[in-house]
Amino acid sequence: MLESTAMKKGDKKIRVAELFAGVGGFRLGLEGHNKKTSGFEVVWSNQWEPGKTKQHASDIYVRRFGAEGHSNEDISIVPTKSIPNHDLLVGGFPCQDYSVARTLSQAAGINGKKGVLWWSICRILEEKGPKAPSFLILENVDRLLKSPASQRGRDFAIMLTSLSKLGYAVEWRVVNAADYGMPQRRRRVYILGYKRGTSIHKELSTSDTTEWLSTRGLHAKSFPISAPTKIDSFQLEGDLEQITKVFNKKGSATPFHTAGLMINRKIWTFKAIPKWNGPFTTLADIIEKDEHKIPKEYYLDANDLKDWKHLKGGKKEKRKTKSGFEYNYSEGPMVFPDPIDKASRTIVTGEGGSTPSRFKHVIKTKSGKLRRLMPEELEQLNMFPPGHTKEETPVKRAFFMGNALVVGIVEKLGKELRNRASTKPASIT
Repeated sequence: MLESTAMKKGDKKIRVAELFAGVGGFRLGLEGHNKKTSGFEVVWSNQWEPGKTKQHASDIYVRRFGAEGHSNEDISIVPTKSIPNHDLLVGGFPCQDYSVARTLSQAAGINGKKGVLWWSICRILEEKGPKAPSFLILENVDRLLKSPASQRGRDFAIMLTSLSKLGYAVEWRVVNAADYGMPQRRRRVYILGYKRGTSIHKELSTSDTTEWLSTRGLHAKSFPISAPTKIDSFQLEGDLEQITKVFNKKGSATPFHTAGLMINRKIWTFKAIPKWNGPFTTLADIIEKDEHKIPKEYYLDANDLKDWKHLKGGKKEKRKTKSGFEYNYSEGPMVFPDPIDKASRTIVTGEGGSTPSRFKHVIKTKSGKLRRLMPEELEQLNMFPPGHTKEETPVKRAFFMGNALVVGIVEKLGKELRNRASTKPASIT
């Protein structure tokens, strides 16, 4: 028997609940091409886009993985009892607005529809009680570690305090997928949680902190780094309401670096320097080389070229807000067209469509023509199978990939978790 009481006796699979599922990046990374041999089984998933009549991402998810165990409801109102017991909870929860949280069951003052989503995770963990998942893998943008601007790091401190209260030790790492040979320069923070009583929590609690962070931990095994030269440490003090009000009130920089660990609210954190000796994947490895296979709408219109160059170029100009306030705006130039001899830039949600844009990728073909990237290429930059979102429009498919994660990151973390969870079993009673 593995770590969690959610698992049936003799069942060797890690049962997964996937929140904020999008089009299934976590599921692809864990189950892979054959869930029978992967060691993971997604038993429940949820994808809901607030305010949308047509649930495009959920529809894609069901087409790829089936409707069984899938929920297309607002997670904040889904009863915890309707979610099957599971061993691993995963999710790329949306960026949020945080505010005062008096208790885990009352997130008073949180602003914005997405602000309640972190508390939905906490609510599930709390209400599952002794049957709460043994492990967590959560993903977010790296600015989570330094938000909000008025109290750098407060939001992450709230999260860590919440998880500690629920009995989890946590390690995190900001990972740029391209640093580890993957085809996109995409930086995201990956948060791993280990519930008290599990073998990994016990191993972590008895390990040397520096050794765990540099060589022994799940992040260190999955994404090797140079030995840290300096590790900062501090204690998270106060309850959630106090942290909300006073954490780093006078600080100008976040105390959370790109890697770290929390046990019983004690923090160790440092700046991680990637160490990768394997091959690197470039944009050239992904793009379609046969120009005859490129639909004509992906080639830039010559009449728009001036606009493309302006948007991609450096500029200093006066701009005006809707209220009439004038201000000076400046930005540096971007490489145009995009180089194909290195990993791509980060895909953004506005990648689709022919309208000139500063942030859309543009490459030069062998014949010298300029073109945008096709949806299948964007999918492969996130390490999705080409055609994963083929039922939707090109603009919507690009939007999906701008919201998605790099599947290879989850695959590496899942493999290490699978190995560690199965080699040191410990039941929770």
